Amino acid sequence: MPTQQTKWAIEFYTDTRGKSAAVKFINELPVQTRAKVRNALRLLREFGVLLQLPHARPISGHRKLWELRAGTIRLFYFTHTGHRFIVLHAFRKKSQKTPRREIAVAERRMAEFLERET
Repeated sequence: MPTQQTKWAIEFYTDTRGKSAAVKFINELPVQTRAKVRNALRLLREFGVLLQLPHARPISGHRKLWELRAGTIRLFYFTHTGHRFIVLHAFRKKSQKTPRREIAVAERRMAEFLERET
């Protein structure tokens, strides 16, 4: 008898004022693009750490950071305790290579999140 797969929770990083830049970015996208992002998040929630390319991939050289792909929109996230994903940052990818500054934003937010969790 197959077992029920545990669904993953998706949370968005919030700053010290309770604001989420990723949620704000997503909410300002055109309706069709927002739908693509919602679908990518649904896949992440459903498949969890088993989700791979073309939808998700690890960021090379960055320990825990992953990239969720929804068309040209990228969401950086990491896996946290209790079947949770924390979405740190979202941006529109305009070139082949992911800009270092976008990765740096996600890394800074991850460090802040982990520091507040302890």
